Order: sequence, then structure tokens, then C-alpha cells
Amino acid sequence: MSEKNTKTDQIKSDAFKYIDLNKTEIAKIGDAVFYFAELGMQEFRTSDYTADALRKAGFEVEVGISGIPPAWVATWGSGTPVIAVHCEADAIPKCSQVPGIPEEKPLIEGGAPGHAEGHNTNIAAMIGGAVAAKRVMEKEHIRGTLKVYFAPAEEQNISRPYFLRDGHMDGIDATFHIHVSDELSTTYGIRQYGVISVEFIFRGKGTHSAVSPWLGRNALDAVVLMDVGWGLMRQQLEPSQRSHRVIDNGGDQPNQIPSYTKAWWWFRDINIDLATANFEKAKKIAEGAALMTGCTYETNILAVCWPTRANRAMAEIIQSNIEMVEMPQWSNEEETLAKNLQQAIHAPIVGLQKRIKPLKEAIQSTSCNDSGSVSWAIPTGRINFPSNVPGCHFHTWSAAVSLATTIAHKAEVNGAKVLAASMIDLFIDASLLDNVKKTFSDEIGTKKYFSILPKDQKPPVNLNRDEMEKWRPLMEKYYIKEKVQWS
Repeated sequence: MSEKNTKTDQIKSDAFKYIDLNKTEIAKIGDAVFYFAELGMQEFRTSDYTADALRKAGFEVEVGISGIPPAWVATWGSGTPVIAVHCEADAIPKCSQVPGIPEEKPLIEGGAPGHAEGHNTNIAAMIGGAVAAKRVMEKEHIRGTLKVYFAPAEEQNISRPYFLRDGHMDGIDATFHIHVSDELSTTYGIRQYGVISVEFIFRGKGTHSAVSPWLGRNALDAVVLMDVGWGLMRQQLEPSQRSHRVIDNGGDQPNQIPSYTKAWWWFRDINIDLATANFEKAKKIAEGAALMTGCTYETNILAVCWPTRANRAMAEIIQSNIEMVEMPQWSNEEETLAKNLQQAIHAPIVGLQKRIKPLKEAIQSTSCNDSGSVSWAIPTGRINFPSNVPGCHFHTWSAAVSLATTIAHKAEVNGAKVLAASMIDLFIDASLLDNVKKTFSDEIGTKKYFSILPKDQKPPVNLNRDEMEKWRPLMEKYYIKEKVQWS
């Protein structure tokens, strides 16, 4: 082993010791965010709590970037290279769940939101890893700038395309996206779909539905006709496409012809060009629906996300650190909880993951994540860490069971270690970063990132506001009040 590698390994070891020393504080972050359980664009308690933790660690934190009140970027250091990490921490509607119980048991009855994927553990691992990297960089006088981003409303694919459009991610040399999983792993290649999220708004003319319907123009009929038209169009679309909608506003009451309606559509596909083409077809159908009903229509683009991809050179760096850190050592109690949960949801009863998987190319899934846009603009590596129980189903109660237990706490620590070590590699070894940039250029070729968001488009800051105002007073008694105190 070269003297350089020996020194790098010693720096990583110091970072690991710091993470172990602060494992209770890292767990505190994940648990606090679990009980905040805030829906997208309303993650105010989450934002305040986590920004405070980074300020205490010596970062400068700018809150409200891109006009998104809970969003923040934390910065430490100066000069190059500039290495970043970003993640999300939003919850899921109607997924309140008591942690550590292998059966469906809402923490708050009646449909309260809850963390049922694990985004609360994302932000714990991210902050733990970033703070550890910063501490060893200070100690060893390592030059560079470290940036940490909180991206609200991932479930609606909103924040990061705005960050890019508005220049908040300019000048970054490489970035990491850290995300909950049931394994400690990474991949390279195209991972997920691209998506366009857009509201179709129809405007007609209201009148009494029984007394004078001929005087009205029914905006709900326009929504229904668009539904029918798109349903018939599906046969002529590429089989890779996925499209779905909810009707946000279908009118007020049956005896009043609706003058205003709104349907929220998502158009997904294997690349952004196909997703855009389907959006253009949908606009033609909406135009026809408006014509048939005597209404007008307009669109409001909420988000445009490219497919997520991961750089192979970044993946190789991450994989080497995964193999150094290894999987957590699970207790008998943790194994029992996992197996009881698997039995309850009729999943294979295999317990928790115990082995590291070799590096492999990703298989593209139909899901999406707004980090995809970042991954086409900046070389990106993905770190998965095992806070989930194998076999649990995202966005259901089963995925929430482990997220504020020692299973998640151990996984957050291991994810933080992989992140810190991978950042250290890029800050110390310029040749690794040069290879990341070269392979990134080779991988994307001529397909350069561009923003489809209109320049004057504003983020939907009121999204989920009413829902959180309804539930937050009932949730407050479960909040963790104690703040993070780094050792």
C-alpha cells in the first residue's frame, strides 16, 4: 500500500470514529424527522431542525433557495474541488405508523401523514457523513468546498430542477445522492424514468345545473373528455410510457355547473424526450376537450425531471468504501422484528440483509426522482443504505416499521461512513475526480442537460399546506424537542 493510500485510510478511519462518537446524534436527526412527518413543500420543522444541526457543526446555511421556504444549502470550506451531497426528507400522505410494531398501527388515527419510505433516514445519514468529512478536512487542512442540500417535495419531483435552473448548483465538480434501501449498495447507469408533472386547468361558465344548464360551460366535462381521449390514445403510445392523474378540483356541488376544474397529470418515460412528446400530445387532447365543451384550458408545469443516472467512476469509488465499511451487525431482536414484519406482509422470511453485493449496472425502473436532473448536469454517485426491511412496500405502513428503530440507526451510521469516505477520496485524490469528469463526459455524450421549466415558473409553495395545518397540532406531542449536540 502506498504512503498516500495509507494516509487516506487513516483520515477515513478518523471520520468513522467521529461518526461512531456521534451515532446518537445522527439517530436523533432521523427520529426527529420521522415524527415531524411533513409532506412535500411543508417540511418546516424538518428544515429548521436539520439546518440548526449543520450550523452547530460550522456550516453556513442559506434557507429558502429557489423561492422554496424549507429548502436550504449548507456550505463549508473554500476553493476547489467543490463536492456536494443532496437528499430529500418528505413524508407520505395517510401513512402514519408506530415504529417497531410489525402490524399496521397508526401513530395518529384518521389518515395522518407518516414516513413510509425512509426519507427521514436519508437526511440523518447525509448530515452525519457531511459533518464527519468536514471535521477531518479541518484537522488535516484539506482544501475544498463541501455543499449539502435539502431538497423538499421529492415525492412531487419539485426542488432540484429549480435549484439547477436558478444557478444554486453551479460550479459543483461532483455530487452524491444518498437514499434509503434494504441494502448497502450502489449502481451505475440509467436508474429511473423521467417525468413531467403538470396541472391542466379548465375554465368554463357556472350556472344552475337544473334551471338553466344551457347557459353554462361545464369545465368538469372537459376534464372527463380529456381522460377519455388520453385513454384512447394509450394504444398509440410507446409501451414504456407511464401516465396517471388525480382530479384536484372537480367542481363545488352537483347543482352548480363547474366553471373551474383542475387535473394533475404525470407523464413518465424512459427518457425526457419521450415524456415531453407525450405531454405535447396531452395538450392537443386537452385543446380538443376544451373545444368540445366551449371551455378554455391552460397548463401549469410543476416539475420536469430527467431520468436518474449514476456515473460509473463515482460508483467504483462508492463501492470501494462500501466494502471497507461493510454491512451493520444486526442483533437478534432486530432480526426478529424484520422476520415478524415479513411474515405479516407475506414476504419471504429472510430477515435483514447481511452481505455486500458486487457493483453492477442499474436496471431502469419506472419510478422517478428529481435528483435525475442533477445527474445529467453534474457527475453523480448514488449511495443506498439499509434502513428498510427486505420485502416491505414503499408508501405503505410496512415501510415505516423500521425507520425509527435501531435498524435505521445502524444503517444511518453505515451510510454516513460510506458518504464521508467517498467525499474524502474526491477531496484528496485529484486523479479520481479527473476520471469522474472524463467518464461523465463519455457517458452523456451529446445529451447535455437543459431545463424545461419556464424561466418565470414559481414552485408550488402552498402544496400540502392545508393538510399539514390539519395534522400538525395532533402530531406535535410526539415531536423530539432535544436538539443535536455534536461531540
